[in-house]
Amino acid sequence: MEGLLVARRSALTLTLSHEYMGEGTALPFSPIPAYLSRQHGAALQIVYRIPPGPGWHPVTYMARLAAELFDAQLNVVPQGQVAGKLAKLRASLLQRGRGGKETCLVIAATPRDLLAFMLEPGWGCRFGKVVGWVIDSFWTSEIPKLLKSAKLYDAIFVTTEPDVAEWEKATGAKSGCLPWGSDVLRFGSPGGEREIDLLRIGRQPGDWDDDKANAAACEAKGLRYQGRTPIVDDPVESYRANMQLYGRSKFLLAFSNAANPTHYTHPTRQYLTARWTDALASGVTVAGILPQSPEIGKMLWPEATVELGTIERERGLAKIAEAVAGWSPAQAVHNYKMALARLDWRWRLAEIAKVLGEPAPKLTAEIEQIKARLNNMAGM
Repeated sequence: MEGLLVARRSALTLTLSHEYMGEGTALPFSPIPAYLSRQHGAALQIVYRIPPGPGWHPVTYMARLAAELFDAQLNVVPQGQVAGKLAKLRASLLQRGRGGKETCLVIAATPRDLLAFMLEPGWGCRFGKVVGWVIDSFWTSEIPKLLKSAKLYDAIFVTTEPDVAEWEKATGAKSGCLPWGSDVLRFGSPGGEREIDLLRIGRQPGDWDDDKANAAACEAKGLRYQGRTPIVDDPVESYRANMQLYGRSKFLLAFSNAANPTHYTHPTRQYLTARWTDALASGVTVAGILPQSPEIGKMLWPEATVELGTIERERGLAKIAEAVAGWSPAQAVHNYKMALARLDWRWRLAEIAKVLGEPAPKLTAEIEQIKARLNNMAGM
């Protein structure tokens, strides 16, 4: 059995090309039952359960980026494996010890995923500090009650500012808002050569759902439209492909979940998703209806969006055609520069580093690269 586990671990160690993570960089990637192994000697352990679907690829990429920049081990919890009743009982009876020398960051797609690290026996006395970061934090009704009774976390970051107080009350842990981001430094683009006028990524309202009809309507107005592209299964390749596509586009079509709801979106809380931040990182302007939330107002800038005020294609397309006619390469440069300053994941990770109390020289060095690039772009 031990030989089998070693073989599985070796086969699933992820090696990324220099274009993504640096020449010859191998990330420790351990999707095995013993999640929190000490194999790589990392002081920080990152735990992440990969959610199903390509919509989560940007978060999976971010988790891998965090592991590299923190020089941490990334431990992936297999889909479908949940903390059983025995593990929950153990946690509730034996509150987490504080004597461990290691620290742990749990990147959770949903509130329930904060229990992912409980699957490893012996976790209770191993970590001196445990911090969580919840992406779909607006599902506050799903916050596990066990988080508070067992005192599992020292701090929990969320992506939606209005939910901070509720998270603190429900978990007993300090909370703060770290909203969506993008890898602007490595994948962003200020380039002015963009042959796509309007790009479609992801789900759209009914009027905009038919790519053939959209292309015909755009062609009638002299616009070049790019519809759905094939899904790429590998998260890193998927992220790269989308960022390259953004870099060829002037405008992206996107609508808030309030304007374009479905069964899996929140009925009242509005929020950004990856396509907004990744597009802006690539210099794209987003055309649609902007979600309304306090953190979004702090993240974005007036030139980031063209507000259509409608989900009707003909009315919206008239505004898009006007915006395309007035577009210039300077618009892409401005969006890229603002995204570097506000949206790069490294700014979020730096806040986590402060709470973890762990040195992160790679992260610090890349933040200095961002500052230098912004300094070079001053006045542009």
